Amino acid sequence: MGIKSFMGRRAEKKEDKREAIRVKDYMKRKLITFSPDQNINDVMETILKQRITGGPVTDENGNLIGIISDTDLMHVIGDSRYHNMPIGDRTVADYMSKQVSTIDAEADIFDAAARFLKTGHRRFPVIEEGKLIGQISRMDVIIAATNLKKNHWH
Repeated sequence: MGIKSFMGRRAEKKEDKREAIRVKDYMKRKLITFSPDQNINDVMETILKQRITGGPVTDENGNLIGIISDTDLMHVIGDSRYHNMPIGDRTVADYMSKQVSTIDAEADIFDAAARFLKTGHRRFPVIEEGKLIGQISRMDVIIAATNLKKNHWH
C-alpha cells in the first residue's frame, strides 16, 4: 500500500471582480515640460496660455529632475518684490522643487486617490526607468472613477 499524498483543496486566489484601473490607462502622455535653464517668464506665459498649474522639469535626456508649479511661481513673484530681483533673469532651476513625488504606472486609481489625499499634490509624474512617461492629475482620477462607476458600480 503506497503512501498517498493529500494536499487538500487548493486555495483559490480571491480575485476582485472589478478589473483594476491603472494609472497608465488614464495618465496624460503628451506633456508640457520645462527645462532647468528655461526663463521663468517663459514658464509663466506657458502656464497661462495652456491653462495648467505647473509641469515636470526634465533634462535633455528626458529624465525627471524636478517640478515647477504655480506655488513656486508665487515665490518668484514674492522674491521680485521683497528682494528687488527682476523676474526676467530667473530660471526654472532657481525655483523648481527637486524632491518630486512620483507614482507607478501600474498603481490603480484608488492608490492614486489616496496619494492625492495624503500629500495634497495636484499631479504626479509617472516615470519608468528614470524617464518621464506621463503624468496623472486629480482630474484624471475623477475621470477614471466616473468611468468605473458607469461600468462596474451598480
